[in-house]
Amino acid sequence: MTALQAKPEAPRYLLDAMIEDVLDRLSFLRHEPSRSLVIGDWGGQLVTSLEATSAGPELDEEAPYPFSGFDFIASLGRLDTVNDLPGALIHLRDALAPGGLMIASFVGAGSLSNLRAAMLAADGERPAARIHPAVDVRAGGQLLQRCGFARPVVDGWGIDVRFSSLKALVHDMRAQGLGNVLTSPGPALGKAALALAEAAFGSGTVERFEILTLSGWRS
Repeated sequence: MTALQAKPEAPRYLLDAMIEDVLDRLSFLRHEPSRSLVIGDWGGQLVTSLEATSAGPELDEEAPYPFSGFDFIASLGRLDTVNDLPGALIHLRDALAPGGLMIASFVGAGSLSNLRAAMLAADGERPAARIHPAVDVRAGGQLLQRCGFARPVVDGWGIDVRFSSLKALVHDMRAQGLGNVLTSPGPALGKAALALAEAAFGSGTVERFEILTLSGWRS
């Protein structure tokens, strides 16, 4: 959890939506886990609802987990920022007990189209890498099959949020742990470029977050 996420007034609408979606999915399944692991629930809401174990930010999702045997694992808003996504999914599968279920949700491809357009307007003829790559539904399905999950299901759903300005969007993203994670991010925008970006983004702009949800079982 970042310092911004820890503030009482921090926005958490993306995490809340993912948690609601996970609980809805579980309510339609004949699966009542007795031992659950929740990753990325920095507010603790899903952990409390499931009486689950929480894996804090110190967990290295690209290394084998120090624990296993879970009937259910939820990963919320984390897998879009790992370097080795197939490896992370394999570690999630290995941490499940036979017959266990994983549900992983994170911001996917197609998100933040207005922000991307604003950054292109600011950078001009030399666009910089400012937003890390994202996974789409097709790639998500291939990943689940490649990583050995049984009965894989992938779907996408959206959250529309209206922002008063580019500054408001950037604040919300940072406060929800969605900053740029590239090892070599683009240079900071100067005053003139920032003004171009703010003008391109506009005011009262509706931005869409596409949430990708991957689910699969361990056979």
